[in-house]
Amino acid sequence: MAEVEIHTAHGASADSFAQAVGILVGILGVLLAVVTILSHREHTAAVVHKTEANDQWAYYQAKKIREHTAQVGLDLLTGLAPDQSKAASISSRFAAESQGYSKDAEAIQKIARERDAEASRAEGRAARFDLGEGFLELGLVMSSLYFLAHRRFFVALGGTAAAVGTVIGILGLLA
Repeated sequence: MAEVEIHTAHGASADSFAQAVGILVGILGVLLAVVTILSHREHTAAVVHKTEANDQWAYYQAKKIREHTAQVGLDLLTGLAPDQSKAASISSRFAAESQGYSKDAEAIQKIARERDAEASRAEGRAARFDLGEGFLELGLVMSSLYFLAHRRFFVALGGTAAAVGTVIGILGLLA
């Protein structure tokens, strides 16, 4: 039986363009990992901010209920008390409590709105990172297709997609 020799080029200079594409794919993989981590962190931050906002809104609601209860107590006392002189001291306490609850509720509402704004900002950044991640993944896959098809078109398309993804990721950082 005759021996068959198959010669393949394994030298460093076999396909310098393929080496460049390999380096590009490695860099895209690193960029993809960074943008993915940033995306996950922003999604987590959005959830944390939203939870904090919800806690503040619940606290606000509790203060408003206390304010309303003090108001109802004041109304009942003034309407039903037989001795208005005794009721005056109690009603002033109810009025002071109602005002205190109202002031507290305003401050809590301000904090809740700030937390809602932070959550919205984090959600917007996360959306940018997700979009950048998608384009970087597309760029990575398209560039990798060069190794199967040996068509430079895939590298150009992948490089373009990766550039778009990188720009979107940077915009996510700046937002």
